[in-house]
Amino acid sequence: MTQIIVRGYHLDGYQHVNNARYLEFLEEARWDCMSDDIDYFTQKKIAWVIVNVNINYRQPALLGQHLVFDTQISKLGSKSGVVSQVIRCRETDNVIVDALVTFVLFDMKQNKALALDGQLLEKLVSCQGKLAALSKV
Repeated sequence: MTQIIVRGYHLDGYQHVNNARYLEFLEEARWDCMSDDIDYFTQKKIAWVIVNVNINYRQPALLGQHLVFDTQISKLGSKSGVVSQVIRCRETDNVIVDALVTFVLFDMKQNKALALDGQLLEKLVSCQGKLAALSKV
């Protein structure tokens, strides 16, 4: 499970985490959750490309707080999927941010998005199961 401690360099002039920094935090959590499967996609020259982010800022995160992340693949379509992410403050259990991140898998050799079917769909379903298990830790 991903955890980030809010540091001084994460803060903006209002002394809370800047909205743009949350995108980096969410990306870190996705990379962390996918670390066991990155080799599979890299060897096949498949990139995860983010095509849309819908983010809700619920409460400010402040210096010294521990942020914990729940990251799950929540939807798989024929060409895209959605990763659902929630950031909570460990100290209060309050939701700081929730986001829906839409992705496509991109074939870097053919320069096009791939259909999410066959072996690729099986791999994503496997990742989905691992992410759901990790988020319950």
